[in-house]
Amino acid sequence: MRLGVFEVAGAQVGGTLSWPHPRATSVRYHELDYWIEYAQLLDRAGFDFLFFADGYGYPTLGGDLAPAAWRDGINFSGLEPMLLIPTLARETERLGFVVTASTGLDHPVQTARRFGSLDHLTDGRIGWNVVTGASQNVVAELFGHDTMARHDDRYAAASEYVDLTTQLMETVWDDDALLMDRETGVFARREGLHRLEFEGEHFRSSGYFTVDPSPQRSPVLFQAGTSPAGRELAAQWAEAVFVQGTTPAHTAGNVADIRDRAAAHGRPAPITMCGVTITVAETTEEAKARRAEFDAMQNDDVVNALYAGNTGIDLLALDPDGTLEQVVGTGVVGQMGTSNIERFLGPDAPTVRQIIEDLRGKGTRGFQVTGSPSSVVDQLEELMEATGLDGFLLEPVFALTDVVDFAEMVVPELRARGHLPGTPRSGTLRGQLGVGSPANGDHRRRTAG
Repeated sequence: MRLGVFEVAGAQVGGTLSWPHPRATSVRYHELDYWIEYAQLLDRAGFDFLFFADGYGYPTLGGDLAPAAWRDGINFSGLEPMLLIPTLARETERLGFVVTASTGLDHPVQTARRFGSLDHLTDGRIGWNVVTGASQNVVAELFGHDTMARHDDRYAAASEYVDLTTQLMETVWDDDALLMDRETGVFARREGLHRLEFEGEHFRSSGYFTVDPSPQRSPVLFQAGTSPAGRELAAQWAEAVFVQGTTPAHTAGNVADIRDRAAAHGRPAPITMCGVTITVAETTEEAKARRAEFDAMQNDDVVNALYAGNTGIDLLALDPDGTLEQVVGTGVVGQMGTSNIERFLGPDAPTVRQIIEDLRGKGTRGFQVTGSPSSVVDQLEELMEATGLDGFLLEPVFALTDVVDFAEMVVPELRARGHLPGTPRSGTLRGQLGVGSPANGDHRRRTAG
């Protein structure tokens, strides 16, 4: 079972309200020591990686900041997580780090340089979560763009973006091009350096990439979109996919589709993982009581702010007895957060009132699991069997407190049942996940022999 933790360098995860609770530790998100403590716990417990979601957007309603954003901190404040990673890598031995970077803002040369540097500084323990953005309407305004790019156009540009980024990292330098020979004074082998010429529909580049080959050459590629265009991008490039967790049957369909699409591209099936919020205690009754405390903190404004920021839909402005069909195809609807819209469409589509009830306390989180240690592992086993998933990303409600509970109570049970190795895996993130050399191996330039 692959295990990661889904976090943000902010007040709370998943668009739900948690930071005011006494058990919550996320009020410390400005403290470097807090993140070091967090990463070291995951490192010791045998987690594969710490995953940082990220973005520049925030929830809006009526064209301005949603009240739940400034009042409750829903997807509003947050730090740049990429800056944490070199320190966290230095303070851990084997934990991988995955960080989100959008394909819609910087040029691929900038992204390649950052991830090439991070791969060196982490000794090959870095992954890139490829996204086309979040709250794209807000981000377009914030960055001074005239209009928000359409959904499928963003994904078409994203494929080219990843192509150029990985070509920069994998084709300009031969594996043995860097010499740094003190006796001869020669830094690099000239014949081992190759000028890149890239002319695409969305991006161009001509020249040499200045970051020499890192331990992994390029980061492990993650992808987190589950719309048809998102699944196609995952099939083309991803080595691990963060699948949206709705119902087991729906998730199983997405997992199978991604694997089929990857096979059609002649690629191995990527690792598939899903978010899961776990509330565990010594007894199921105690776990349910803890979960009830969290649920009692949620309200309709929190749900609405999160959903509006993700999809552009103001649920509280709609007919509560109607479905989302009443707004599909209007304004920005359908051009962002499409997987979070499509899940509520179809012949058995829920009403707006039912959508709000479904999302309260859940937000953008995946499956909800509550119980004693043995009950939690039973439920995880059932989810893997029903969906075909390869593992889970914990989406804690009270941040480090929940992860400590999981590490102390659930990890030993997972090991006892053979789901985790007795000695945690180590090495590069590629090696730990078993994804081998870069996914786009045709790009990779190797020296003879």
